[in-house]
Amino acid sequence: MTDVHPDPTQAHPSLDQLRAEAMAGGRRPRRFGSWYATEHMLRAMRAYGWTIVVGALGQPLVYLFGLAVGLAALISQDIPAGDGGSVSYLVFVAPALLMTATISVASEEFTYPVLAGFKWRRYFYGFNASALSSPQIAHGVAVAASARMLFAGAAYYLFIWAFGAVFPLVTVPAPQTGWIAIAVGLLAGWSFGMPLMAYAASIEDDKGQFALVQRFVFMPMFLFSGTFYPLTVLPLWLQPIGWVSPLWHATELGRMATFGGPVDVVMLCVHLAYLLLLSIGGYLLARRAFTRRLAK
Repeated sequence: MTDVHPDPTQAHPSLDQLRAEAMAGGRRPRRFGSWYATEHMLRAMRAYGWTIVVGALGQPLVYLFGLAVGLAALISQDIPAGDGGSVSYLVFVAPALLMTATISVASEEFTYPVLAGFKWRRYFYGFNASALSSPQIAHGVAVAASARMLFAGAAYYLFIWAFGAVFPLVTVPAPQTGWIAIAVGLLAGWSFGMPLMAYAASIEDDKGQFALVQRFVFMPMFLFSGTFYPLTVLPLWLQPIGWVSPLWHATELGRMATFGGPVDVVMLCVHLAYLLLLSIGGYLLARRAFTRRLAK
């Protein structure tokens, strides 16, 4: 058996070359770090993938079928939709249910998975030990949750369209803007979920706080945000609940997109500004909370 000796003519990498290769290998995670974090969160969703699919497809079918055949059959009076027009009860409620679906997903993805990454499974600390930065981790969590919200919103819109709840006021060919409700639903999820992600990244442990959010924030918002009836029919002292609720602002935008009726430009700007303020402000707070907690 002959000994194998290294070829003295073959050049060995220098220390500078090895350092350059190591730095090049680290630049990719830093550059695409958000997508690595997104990939992990999306893969983690496979553990409850059937719940996501069944919820996104089954919930709108049950709600819309129940309203179209059940409750709507008992409500014969149409709902005013502006400019003298009116829509059926199903058409009135459908956009609100789409916005509720995306906000519900946000309330799930921006609470327990975030706290799990810090407290129970602590995988955020593993991410942070690599070339990924804290803001990239926060961004990856937001993108992964957004993908699920987008799926839920798109599925809901398909059912709304199938039930004839899009453009009931249009009697002549008009630009089809009903799909904008999907984008509004995503914005609604951000406006509720981003502040919630900042909160989840700030607490040390879940001692029932998330359950309290569901009972005393999400449910009152769902019931008193003009979801099942116009906000104006509520007593004046209850209407502020809707005014500060991202669900009401998103629902009004969704109805502008799906009704096919006139658009109030002033209120359009107000609704968009409020939702963007909550989304951007909550996201910045979440990035800061991730950075401060992962630095400990």
